[in-house]
Amino acid sequence: MTKYPNVMETKQLIKDLVSIPSPTGNTKYVIQFVAKLLAEIGVETVKNRKGGLIATIPGQDESQHRMLTAHVDTLGAMVKEIKSNGRLKLALIGGFCYNAMEGEYCEIETVNGKIVTGTILMQQTSVHVYKDAGSAERNQANMEVRLDAKVENEADVRAIGIEVGDFVSFDPRVQLTDNGFIKSRHLDDKASVAMLIQLLKRIQQENIILPYTTHFLISNNEEIGYGGNSNITPETVEYLAVDMGAMGEGQRTDEYTVSICAKDSSGPYHYGLRKHLVDLCKTNHIGYKLDIYPYYGSDASAAMKAGYDVVHGLIGPGIDSSHAYERTHEDALVETERLLYYYVQSEFVE
Repeated sequence: MTKYPNVMETKQLIKDLVSIPSPTGNTKYVIQFVAKLLAEIGVETVKNRKGGLIATIPGQDESQHRMLTAHVDTLGAMVKEIKSNGRLKLALIGGFCYNAMEGEYCEIETVNGKIVTGTILMQQTSVHVYKDAGSAERNQANMEVRLDAKVENEADVRAIGIEVGDFVSFDPRVQLTDNGFIKSRHLDDKASVAMLIQLLKRIQQENIILPYTTHFLISNNEEIGYGGNSNITPETVEYLAVDMGAMGEGQRTDEYTVSICAKDSSGPYHYGLRKHLVDLCKTNHIGYKLDIYPYYGSDASAAMKAGYDVVHGLIGPGIDSSHAYERTHEDALVETERLLYYYVQSEFVE
């Protein structure tokens, strides 16, 4: 049996996932990719009406269920306006800052499936022309997309098929370093999607009998707040969101352990489940950090706001520079995968 977790396999899977554009609202291709992978290991899936993917593994107790989620949708944008000079204004999808995408390569997908590349720039980029090139505010009014096409006006842009409402995705610039780091956009939350796929693969390969019927939701609307707030069976007792751990000044989360969230902007996560996750880490010598994420919401908190009567929790690998050019280390992936492995085989909290 291949050693688990196989971190090189996980990192390659993350690389594959982040390389498939999937801004919230346009996740069809990455959902198809995940469904195909799961079918190859014998896991059946169904799609919900929102386009998310659900896999269910029967357990010894079918009267009580457990649910795990990770989201495959990412930050992105839409074409807001075609300017008279042939450049594009953007409307952002998801919560992030304009300065985090300045200078980024991007792709515009037309409704006919044509891909046009471009670069997201300040209108005042050239220091030889604009005195305020460095000081101008990075915002919707000042930032634009320079298309890699011979266009000089609005009519030229529409002639190549681009229209208001077309989706814009960012180049992930994924890189795996020799010393174990993975740098990329969209590690939030495709790193966790990869880990759930790996977990399902091990469950299948080793014929692991789970104590409870367990649902795995690959959600596709988390970045706009409602990815995992539906398709929760009445039998579901515990709901665990697997997402990124937020790093920064005042945070304990790092790039080398699994982060267990005690509270985010939605309020505290279930105290009993949080203690259970910590106990699993201590018993199995898993590196972890407890933390509070001040400006954060998850699929689990969305489920609570939707009114579901479940025990909810949130864990994930520590990821630096969230909603920008992100980075984590394979150690965080290993520790998160190990906690997931022991968690799905554990008993419910009291």
